[in-house]
Amino acid sequence: MKILIIEDEPQTAQVLKEIITGIKPDCEIVGILDSIDKTVKYLSNKANTPNLIFMDIQLADGVSFEIFSLVTVDCPVVFCTAYDQYTLQAFKSNGIEYILKPIKEDDIRSAFEKVDKLNLSFHTNEYLVSILKNRFPDQKNYRTSLIVQHKEGFIPVPVENIAFFFLVNEIVYVYCFDNKKYSVFKTMDEIESTLDPGQFYRISRQIILNRKAIREIQPYMNRKVIIKTDLLTSERLIVSRLKVTSFMKWIEQP
Repeated sequence: MKILIIEDEPQTAQVLKEIITGIKPDCEIVGILDSIDKTVKYLSNKANTPNLIFMDIQLADGVSFEIFSLVTVDCPVVFCTAYDQYTLQAFKSNGIEYILKPIKEDDIRSAFEKVDKLNLSFHTNEYLVSILKNRFPDQKNYRTSLIVQHKEGFIPVPVENIAFFFLVNEIVYVYCFDNKKYSVFKTMDEIESTLDPGQFYRISRQIILNRKAIREIQPYMNRKVIIKTDLLTSERLIVSRLKVTSFMKWIEQP
């Protein structure tokens, strides 16, 4: 595993390096960078592709979230910081763990456990997808599971268990058939593009609905319709007026 450390305090960076190599002796620390500018230049080189980044938030030349707007970061990030007010922004920026300083070995070990679980889940899904590609080469492969936030970590949820996605205050929530609710750090557009359009339909800007969740369709104000389900939820699943016609055609499709 190739690991990049982004930390502007030399002593903290050295402590972090020693803890990481102590837990993962077979890993490779590919670099220790102390600024946004150096990090952007490093990651702009496609040959420099770490598997995991440990990143401080307050760097010598600004807040590290700026990095994500300047260069593509394709790997998970463990944020290590003395500040606790950036949690939500961190998880929207590839974050899988948020560690408060001073850094402790148990926190780093816990972060690696999350990385290992995520890798196992992704590799399992990739294996299943590869089988489907070989068996059905002309069919498009759609998302079969989704990583959602659960308590202090993450869990994979099968897409077939999801009744609908609901966007509230720019956060996407997943509502499952077992009446459990999770948040997911992806945009509605990202989610919609990977779902089977025969099974899921975006009935409005805020809602993507699973066909199996529909119990009844009732007229609603201003030529809209509202979907009734068997879920214990107060969310109103309203099909926007401009989508009612195409939605009704979608419902009738086999």
